[in-house]
Amino acid sequence: MQLQNVTILREFILLGLSSDPKTQVALFIIFTSMYIGIFIGNFLIIVLVLTDANLHTPMYFFLWNLSFLDLSYSTSTLPRTLKDLLSINKVISYGECAAQMSISLSLGQSECVLLAVMAYDRYVAICYPLHYTTIMSKKVCIRLAAGTWMCGFFMSASLVTLTLNVDLCGHNVINHFACEVTEVLSL
Repeated sequence: MQLQNVTILREFILLGLSSDPKTQVALFIIFTSMYIGIFIGNFLIIVLVLTDANLHTPMYFFLWNLSFLDLSYSTSTLPRTLKDLLSINKVISYGECAAQMSISLSLGQSECVLLAVMAYDRYVAICYPLHYTTIMSKKVCIRLAAGTWMCGFFMSASLVTLTLNVDLCGHNVINHFACEVTEVLSL
């Protein structure tokens, strides 16, 4: 019988960006202001696109989706980072790490696919201006947007599942401010 050197990890320690308390406070202030700016900017875009009937076009529909994705993506990691900047105990449970990794990865991948869809929308608008409303109908736009979300979640689900099924050995210290696939695989 062969014994394996496998450790069952129930939690990870996130080292973050700095161990200096003064630097952590400065980073907290900078990141908090950035997060407030991200939140207000994207929230205003979402509200504006929803309330102004002149902006109910495919381009602004995709811009609305991009703002929502950006807001969600930054919310998936920044609040935890802000909490860790002010705390001594930077422990994250295995489940929290898996959830953070899965959510941020799926939203990031959805954002990339959505940018490709937005490029296609502009291509159709420029190259086929007379057929644009027929090609980019409301039904097509909704399907493309839903497809971007599904692509992101399916791609991340497979990657996170493969990552979390790898036997981890050694320490449980992640030299990063968030749980990411590459950092967990380095363990």
